[in-house]
Amino acid sequence: MEKPIVLVIMDGVGKGDGGPGDAVKVANTPTLDWLIANCPHTYLKAHGTAVGLPTDEDMGNSEVGHNALGCGQIYSQGAKLVGESIESGALYASETWKDLIANAKNGKALHFLGLLSDGNVHSNIHHLIAMLREAHKEGVKRVYCHILLDGRDVPATSALEYVAQLEDVLKELNTEGCDYAIASGGGRMKITMDRYEANWPMVEAGWRTHVEGKGRMFASAKEAIETYRAETGCIDQDLPAFVVARNGQPVAKIANGDSVILFNFRGDRAQEISLAFDRKDFDKFDRGDYTGVKFAGMLQYDGDLKIPEHYLVQPPVITNTLTEVLCKAGIHEYALSETQKFGHVTYFWNGNRSGKVDENLEVYEEVPSDVIPFEQAPAMKSKEITEKMVANMASHKFQFLRCNYPNGDMVGHTGVMKAVVYAMECVDKSVKAILEAADKYGYIVLITADHGNADQMTEVKKGKTIVRTAHSLNPVPFIIYDKDHDWHIKDGHYGLANVAPTIVKMMGLEAPSCWEKSMI
Repeated sequence: MEKPIVLVIMDGVGKGDGGPGDAVKVANTPTLDWLIANCPHTYLKAHGTAVGLPTDEDMGNSEVGHNALGCGQIYSQGAKLVGESIESGALYASETWKDLIANAKNGKALHFLGLLSDGNVHSNIHHLIAMLREAHKEGVKRVYCHILLDGRDVPATSALEYVAQLEDVLKELNTEGCDYAIASGGGRMKITMDRYEANWPMVEAGWRTHVEGKGRMFASAKEAIETYRAETGCIDQDLPAFVVARNGQPVAKIANGDSVILFNFRGDRAQEISLAFDRKDFDKFDRGDYTGVKFAGMLQYDGDLKIPEHYLVQPPVITNTLTEVLCKAGIHEYALSETQKFGHVTYFWNGNRSGKVDENLEVYEEVPSDVIPFEQAPAMKSKEITEKMVANMASHKFQFLRCNYPNGDMVGHTGVMKAVVYAMECVDKSVKAILEAADKYGYIVLITADHGNADQMTEVKKGKTIVRTAHSLNPVPFIIYDKDHDWHIKDGHYGLANVAPTIVKMMGLEAPSCWEKSMI
């Protein structure tokens, strides 16, 4: 290759409408403005069918985004896989489902735990409803739902709609001798759904709520949500934990020997609670008198680490990733981010594979994230990431370097516009420093994103402008910076999966036949 390549992923930075709710546009970003005005660029589809999701109404996310960026191909993702498995009946024919149902019919309860929404990023309420109906059809008498409130991949205060939908189904299934009910819940950013081991106390709080039935009690999930909203003013993702009670006692705890299904299909925020249920040697917090349950995830969230051991839907086999192609060619690689997105530039980038393809050719580095609300520290670790990137560029040890700046996504999810604007300005300064290093040390720099978020911080509902905390459906930029070569991007419609073929083409390597086409 003529020059080594740096790929900068600005997480959650799409092309918005340029209005007052577009933090990318509102922010002072002279570097990004200059790049768009002076460099070859296009915009990539980063949602829906372009990243393997069922429809173009499905927003993209960091997991499917990095899969597409790092694999150069489009394949069925979690939501689509699960939907197909339920529709075909393959899920119910699996040995895991049969085992859990048989256990529940033998005097134990069946519990469903997961995110209650149709956001289709971590879960889908329709998958839960389908499994509830099947459990009832197969004769399971006691079934309990432990619901995590979304407000992040769906409108910020939409939880009551999903609770009402679920309660209607449970009422229908409460035929003679059956007890189908919501047992516990709480906001997804308060309990249970931590990721990358950033906040184990959050997972412990979920354990105390779902398993032990400890916490503030309410007569219903609806009452809990309405009470907490009135008391705290929090949106759904931040609502405290609650336990649903009858006659002063929890509707259902998760007892030793029960059957438990985690119905989230996305891996990052499912792994820690899976470990708590699944591992005999678990030591992150005291599980009390817990001795074990029959536990299964919707998918296996990490195939190499076997998290969890049992799962309902077989995952896709992802081969021919960019890392495999580069390792085969003897290319030295460097991957960097802070904790919040480190798994994305490694595990998800490599096709949902833990570890490295070649220990001799790859270096992965993680900058520990601060455990602090992102709106309070919107710069996150952008300074540290930039310093490490520049130092590794100067070393000339690597021919391909990639990094992720999480700011646009993680701060974007808070809904605090002022913080998101500042976050974007921090990213812009970081990109400037990388471009300066590229000029000094001789690199091509590619700038892109995995999905939108910071570009759409407001939305109109029922004629009223409200804060938006979910990802956008907007395309994301793809920019080529190279002071020594005038690259030409071919006319066409492209998605994230076209990035890897473009990188390989720049390096003069041959792309696998299963990949999408190069943009140059």
